[in-house]
Amino acid sequence: MYNIRYSIIKTICKDGFQLLKPVCITLCALCLFYLTACTNQPQSVATDIETPVSVRELKPTSSISQLYPTSGTAISLFSVDLNSEMSGLYKLQTNPRTGKPFKLNDAVKKGELIIRLEDKEYENNIQIESRTLQLEINEQEQVKQKELLSLGGSTETQIRNTEVQIINARYALANANLSLEKMNVIAPFDGVIVALPHYTPDVKVASNQPMVSIMNYSNLLVDVNFPESTIGYIQVNQPVFITHSISLPFDTLQGVISELSPAVSSETRTYKGKILISNSELKLRPGMFVKADVVLDHADDVIVIPKNVLLNQRNRKFVYVVERNLAVTRTILTGIEDEDNVEVIDGLYENDNLIIRGFETLRENSRVKVLR
Repeated sequence: MYNIRYSIIKTICKDGFQLLKPVCITLCALCLFYLTACTNQPQSVATDIETPVSVRELKPTSSISQLYPTSGTAISLFSVDLNSEMSGLYKLQTNPRTGKPFKLNDAVKKGELIIRLEDKEYENNIQIESRTLQLEINEQEQVKQKELLSLGGSTETQIRNTEVQIINARYALANANLSLEKMNVIAPFDGVIVALPHYTPDVKVASNQPMVSIMNYSNLLVDVNFPESTIGYIQVNQPVFITHSISLPFDTLQGVISELSPAVSSETRTYKGKILISNSELKLRPGMFVKADVVLDHADDVIVIPKNVLLNQRNRKFVYVVERNLAVTRTILTGIEDEDNVEVIDGLYENDNLIIRGFETLRENSRVKVLR
């Protein structure tokens, strides 16, 4: 009885295994397929992805300057405040170019009469006419004495005496004219009227009262301080770019380092300098705050790239360029820098396609798609 049961069970197990064998093989094959697909799929996707980038074709035609920024207040190169030297009746003169009395912002020429003060009593005391006549009399007397000398009727001493009289008369007349000129307010140089206090015409004005202020600001000066670390980099006659955010938002004037002090302040560790600005079109005004960029170095016809595309790794500077639709790294040597750009001395060449956008996630030989 036991043997019969054992035989039946053995037969069932053998037949069941034969039935399940194909199912097990099929399940193993499916598992192997899915495992292989899961392993290979990411590599296939990574290989096929193209990163969109923007490029710039390089040309060695750019210019770049290395600048040192500073700032200061512009002052006029020629400036004067004229006061009355004598008292007198106020007479504002007529501008010959406008036909009207002088006013603020009028241009004046050197030697031009702007204001006259009149005082008849003072002018009479100067005795211009009598001193002029006395000089003429002395000159005539000298001529007469010279004629008599040729006839033997005069001496050398008498001739010398007439010369002394003529010299004294000339000095007296010159001093009288100088005294008369004190009644006039005259422009000492070409310039522009920047201050003109109001006085009622024909009213007596006391001496030492402000009359007019004149400036010539076709050239301006800016006093600046440089840190001692710039000694050796900043020199006299070095060019300077001048900007002003209000009056020169899109314009730049030219300047030059005109003076440098050899002494460094022990308190501020700076030394003084002066910048001369050419302002022939009067775009800047005296008293304005200006920004100045001293040109430390300059290069023309070089390859210049934006600073933001420059990558660093272990003291190595590199960028990405496109070669056959692949991103390739280029190690570069840089030169002059400004605020936004840098000169490339070595590593990049004409017609290279520099990647300027989309480089952040790239790796060596990454596939790229150039966006036009």
